[in-house]
Amino acid sequence: MSVKVAVAQFGATVDKVENRAQVQRLIAEASGQGASLVVLPENAMYANPDVTADTSAEWESLDGPFVSAVAESAKQHDIAVVAGMTEVLEGSSKASNTVVVVRSDGELEDVYRKVHLYDAFGYKESDRVQAASYQPLVFKLGGLAFGVMTCYDMRFPEMARALVDSGANALVVPAAWAVGPAKEDHWVTLARARAIENTVYALVSGQSGPLCTGQSMVIDPMGVVVASAGEAPGVAGTTISADRLESVRVKNPSLANRRFRIDTSQA
Repeated sequence: MSVKVAVAQFGATVDKVENRAQVQRLIAEASGQGASLVVLPENAMYANPDVTADTSAEWESLDGPFVSAVAESAKQHDIAVVAGMTEVLEGSSKASNTVVVVRSDGELEDVYRKVHLYDAFGYKESDRVQAASYQPLVFKLGGLAFGVMTCYDMRFPEMARALVDSGANALVVPAAWAVGPAKEDHWVTLARARAIENTVYALVSGQSGPLCTGQSMVIDPMGVVVASAGEAPGVAGTTISADRLESVRVKNPSLANRRFRIDTSQA
């Protein structure tokens, strides 16, 4: 069992029309490379660097223009798509940082709403975003199972382990990893660590510069970076396989050697 996957990156702005055009272009490019799945960044719908701005007028529902555009492109190019958006929440003054999973037939398969909010490095995401309760999102494609989390979630190893306990053998991480001292090193180190400690693939897609680090990657279960998009907008793809997973887990049976499980109840 194997799946051709891709990670795609660009720098989203406050121009939602242009963001949608960029997303659709990247979906087409990934499909053209033969990918069955493409992972796009967090906040691909809209990104405003002004943390004091009232962005509520830009939030969208799951049947709004952004998800509709993703669904149209997924169906047109016969490719599954994972992408981040800002979702309006009924009856709340805050939004959800949401990731949508759209099947290759254009149907919305599921959504993940971000659990760990980025209240760090001088930023406070919780001022505008509502943290969700943990609900694992694991979807299947080509015989492999993909577990979804978002950006800052990657700093919490129990998040990745909980997805693996729910059946994931690949982690999918849309992100907008902000630039700053040591931040790119953190991004690469944490992504590789999550793959290594769980003996899974990691498909990490980050917005590109100037505000974010880019460096979208596919990492194999031994921690090897097997595809990378570098710094500029673009697509990087490779094939991931169950055979590679199994061979790594024979060499490094760390999951089998565990002595206890984690508790996923809310803190």
